[in-house]
Amino acid sequence: MDNHIRLAAFQWLEQQVMLFEDEILPRNVLEEGFIYQGKRITLMGPKGIWKPKSIELPISITTTSESPYKDEITKDNFINYRYRGNDPHHSDNLGLREAMNKQVPLIYFLAIAKGKYLAAWPSYIVGDNIEKLTFIVAVDEARYLTEEELQDQKEVYVRRSYLTSTIKTRLHQRSFREKVLTAYQNQCALCRLRHRELLDAAHIIPDPEELGQPIIQNGLSLCKIHHAAFDNNIIGITPDYIIKIRGDILEEIDGPMLKYGIQSLEDKKIILPSHKKHWPDRDRLDQRYEIFRNAV
Repeated sequence: MDNHIRLAAFQWLEQQVMLFEDEILPRNVLEEGFIYQGKRITLMGPKGIWKPKSIELPISITTTSESPYKDEITKDNFINYRYRGNDPHHSDNLGLREAMNKQVPLIYFLAIAKGKYLAAWPSYIVGDNIEKLTFIVAVDEARYLTEEELQDQKEVYVRRSYLTSTIKTRLHQRSFREKVLTAYQNQCALCRLRHRELLDAAHIIPDPEELGQPIIQNGLSLCKIHHAAFDNNIIGITPDYIIKIRGDILEEIDGPMLKYGIQSLEDKKIILPSHKKHWPDRDRLDQRYEIFRNAV
């Protein structure tokens, strides 16, 4: 029965990911769960290690933004997940240890903001460090859940290491978007468009560079057209938050989209977050504006 419920939970999660924007799932939906053969299966609860009443072993583990435990990536790209409390024999820890011994697939939820989560499944407990009070978690691909052939263990290790490492990237990307859009009150900083599905969190300094950290002060909430224009140096923003349009684009004659969507922004001021601490960093804007000027 446990295995059938888990597979149903994974299928239900796939549906939810398609329904919700940017793969971000609300906590209330996960706490509500779904009905399986007349029974409600909840995927999240008040404890980080969660086991619904209908199954014997935990179905999910959660890292929240308010968690007192520090979960982190290991040097092998796996995840250190802290025990519940300091007792290795706590019932929740025993449940995860049994899930490890039986290699039972779990769901790993990671908070990107209060009440909003990324889900990674199937996840497995692949190690147990009693001295450090941590389990080691690895993420795999759903297609291997029903794989009957014996898999090469080295290949499994490498695959899981890579897949788990991508979780950190996904977490940073989704968290950055959520924080930037919230700071800008879910509107484009250039044109006030308020449809979240058409908004991006644009980096002022690109991610790989030294000042490219995923922080609000290195971000701008832009609609997709203005994001593309900013990234391609059609639009520049001065350190004083003034919008500039590339000279050749200003002289171009095309149609209403170019005229009203881009050209009309010349010399206007961007819409700033309500909290000054979230305003774009002037030094980063200065560095980026110099690139824009050289592209003119």
